[in-house]
Amino acid sequence: MFVASCSSRKESTQEVNLYSQRHYPVDELQYKNFEEITGIKVNVVKANADELIERLKNEGKSSPADLFITVDAGKLYKARESDLLQKVSTEVINENVNQELMDPDGYWTPITYRARILVYSKERVQKSELSTYEDLINQKWKNKLLARSSSNAYNQALMSSLVANLGPESAASWSEGVVSNFARDPKGSDRDQVRAIAAGQGDVAIVNSYYIGILLSSEKEQDVMAGNSVEVFFPNQGDNDRGSHINVSAIGLTKNSPNRENAIRLIEYLTSIEAQKVYVNNSYEYPVNVKVEPAQIVKNWGEFKVDRLNLNKLGEYREEAIKIFDSTGWK
Repeated sequence: MFVASCSSRKESTQEVNLYSQRHYPVDELQYKNFEEITGIKVNVVKANADELIERLKNEGKSSPADLFITVDAGKLYKARESDLLQKVSTEVINENVNQELMDPDGYWTPITYRARILVYSKERVQKSELSTYEDLINQKWKNKLLARSSSNAYNQALMSSLVANLGPESAASWSEGVVSNFARDPKGSDRDQVRAIAAGQGDVAIVNSYYIGILLSSEKEQDVMAGNSVEVFFPNQGDNDRGSHINVSAIGLTKNSPNRENAIRLIEYLTSIEAQKVYVNNSYEYPVNVKVEPAQIVKNWGEFKVDRLNLNKLGEYREEAIKIFDSTGWK
């Protein structure tokens, strides 16, 4: 449980400054709750991860940022490689977070995770036809696959994981095969891929798991219909297979954090049971705290085997992944 501690400093000076790539309403709720519990004001600057990294570089030691939050472990790896982060470890964080999800080097802390799954048309595809990411190059999927652009960080992370697991040559062959099976040129968001399946424009899509939860819980009837038009499938679940690719939303303590104590308290809060329940019930992401269960919508999909690849590899192989996308025509 998160317990607020007292501080001798004046409340008016208590603050923590976030540079965040996350753009979900649940985050505003989390920060409001933290402010109410601790009296620490949370200030947020939002932009994409690369812009925030450049900002941190330019600001140097005078940066007001305490924490850097992204939806991709690869971007935290990039920040670390740019010497923008410091290690952080406390008993509370270590007790809160599933150790299998932690950065083995200690530079970032996961706050949620998501799987890069396949969704398929209930009407036109049988579950038995699906198996692995690798099988998406099978001719049976000709003109049936849907995916978003290769410039998207989620796809770049998936490709990075394939490079790490299979090697660059096999990953490139996979990319070529997927491109040849596209139902249309990549465009739109993950939710747009699901909507396209509902509209009959394709049969199988690569998406992040939580987007299905968002569609199914939407107040828009069309989105609920789109969510209900597909089934969820976790690839690579065989006994001897590696499991489905995951990525994390994670938080790093900046090297020059001016409010380090407050920043660590926020990390501790966001990984607490209370905050993790807020995440799962609003964003439909998976919790990193083992004492918290996913939302019921997500639980209905069942448990799955997770690819235990060191998530720093998603940054280490990012340039190679982008080269593969470019060379294979994944737009």
